Amino acid sequence: MSATDRTSEQAEFFANRLKKRYKHLWRYAGRIGTNAFRVYHRDIPELPFVVDWYDNHLHVSEYERPHDRGAAEHDAWLHTMIDTASRALTVPRERVFLKRRDRQRGSDQYEVVARRGYTLDIVERELVFRVNLSDYVDTGLFLDHRDLRLYVAKRAYGKRILNLFAYTGGFTVYAAAAGAKSSLTIDLSATYTGWTRDNLKLNGLLAPHHEVRKADVLQEVKQLIDERRRFDIVVLDPPVFSNSKNMRGTWDLQRDHAWLIRTCGKLLAPSGELVFSTHKKRFQFRRDELGPVEIHRLTKATMPEDFRGTNVHSAWSIRNRSGS
Repeated sequence: MSATDRTSEQAEFFANRLKKRYKHLWRYAGRIGTNAFRVYHRDIPELPFVVDWYDNHLHVSEYERPHDRGAAEHDAWLHTMIDTASRALTVPRERVFLKRRDRQRGSDQYEVVARRGYTLDIVERELVFRVNLSDYVDTGLFLDHRDLRLYVAKRAYGKRILNLFAYTGGFTVYAAAAGAKSSLTIDLSATYTGWTRDNLKLNGLLAPHHEVRKADVLQEVKQLIDERRRFDIVVLDPPVFSNSKNMRGTWDLQRDHAWLIRTCGKLLAPSGELVFSTHKKRFQFRRDELGPVEIHRLTKATMPEDFRGTNVHSAWSIRNRSGS
């Protein structure tokens, strides 16, 4: 089979898969009240894409995978696949945004890749979130955390919430909307703390008792312990790696997660809960290093329908044992 014929065959497979998934997931999205969901997640090995639907826009990520195409040939192939996605889902080509993902290196997903400023306000369970489709590898809202955000919201009424490594504050918005007594949201990035405030404001939730703080999370946690602060729910979704110039030392999730979970456990009120999540592939959760705690795996229960079978994140509920 010639390269042209093979590309045509792949484009046909891709189009059929996109149409089938969209038809199913559009109904699901309507049931839960969202206009942002994953349509395709590297379903066909030869087509290593992730395609997300954002209110009649597509955000397409190409993942690094070995192939025998030269650079020019690959660009032509990629152009064909993007046009295929555009036509299959009847989205104008100018509303399709392509990102290329190499193998994950540190916090590359947060780096600026463009400065077009193409933003869109999307809806998720009657809440509004601002996404940026053009400027970052990720858009500002992890769609796979949709049900984990709901898990936190269902427990948030009247509670004190601490959201660490908060990115754009999705968990905070859910908790505040659910009637949290107070929240403290911490991230090292001025961009993302500002984005969190925007998301709170979009939902009429920006208020003094929902504090957003730009700070080194690791240093701030130590300070909160010294101040004897206590929280009913701590949300912990750390980066895989960080060596930011604004951070003291380096952070490595696999190396440091057990220490951080133990440390954050000191911030839990009696019967408090730590919700820990990670997107790291092949992450090894070291339960034996966490001390006297109760642990329940949340991954399966918090994986939305559009992410079933992907294992894109892992999540746990962690509580201090009584008397510890």
